[in-house]
Amino acid sequence: MALYCAIYLHSNNNVLVIIDENDRIILEKKLPNEINIVLKYLAPNKSGLFAVAVESTFNWYWFVDGLNESGYKTVLVNTAAVEQYSGKERTNDKYDAFWLAHLMRLNILPTGYIYPKEERAIRDLLRKRMQLVRNKTAQVLSIQNQYWRNTGRKLIANDIQSGNPCFIEEFSDTNIKMALYSNWHLVNEITITIKTVEKTILSQVKLRPEFEKLTTVSGIGTILALTIMLEIGDIKRFKSVGNFASYCRCVDSKKISNKKKKGEGNRKNCNRYLAWAFIEAANHCKRWNDKAKKFHQKKLSKTKNVIATKALAHKLARACYYVMRDQVDFDEDLLFS
Repeated sequence: MALYCAIYLHSNNNVLVIIDENDRIILEKKLPNEINIVLKYLAPNKSGLFAVAVESTFNWYWFVDGLNESGYKTVLVNTAAVEQYSGKERTNDKYDAFWLAHLMRLNILPTGYIYPKEERAIRDLLRKRMQLVRNKTAQVLSIQNQYWRNTGRKLIANDIQSGNPCFIEEFSDTNIKMALYSNWHLVNEITITIKTVEKTILSQVKLRPEFEKLTTVSGIGTILALTIMLEIGDIKRFKSVGNFASYCRCVDSKKISNKKKKGEGNRKNCNRYLAWAFIEAANHCKRWNDKAKKFHQKKLSKTKNVIATKALAHKLARACYYVMRDQVDFDEDLLFS
């Protein structure tokens, strides 16, 4: 008789439930977050377990790795897609874990992608680089705002990052100078850190053959290509270009009925790191590619800059899907025709 296990993982404890083919509860236990204790309770039923489903939002690495290394078939629950039980007004963690095991028994439990452990750390380092880039941009924008507010003139980003803070010496007020110097020093330190991180990444990982053609796409260099590669894992897990674009957050989450908006899904679902990567690619692309610039300006005449940039990011994401899937070079004429 097959058994089905689900574990509801919290930050400091977990709830484990095992059921049989008749939904009879074999084991129900709240445990501390110690893998050895969890394995101890799973061991008596190990031979009969179909799989172990883990429901977690952020802290699952150590837990899933521990289960896999101990020989358990482990699946990660897709928390955004799982169907909630509506038969009761009030539920608790034990019942939620039971419900997940029940869905797995019926073979309708939505699961997520468990990224290979071997590349997980380098992927997270690339995510850290993204955080640093965003922090650097925030400091640059702060300098530009302060300068504009006090002089009525715009200051371009290249002047801020040139290494020469001569623009700060235009001010006589020591408080303004101190504020600008604070931001400027952070820009320099973050820039040094970003370069160090990039050097470390490039020394450890290279583009796999199936991702090499990403660098033919306008706006995508080696670092962005590596980011896309490590966030995707395997392009074959996306059934269509629409699935891929949705995963990259390049498509609005809307529910339309009779040409009217009836609601929307979870806008924060899917991969925010890929969303950032394609926005970055769009920002580079519209600077150096004339056709992309023309497309962006046409959109900009009808809507806001952020929406126009996202529209370009959407086109690039769709193009990248075909570049990776079909192993072809990027064709700007086909994209912007």
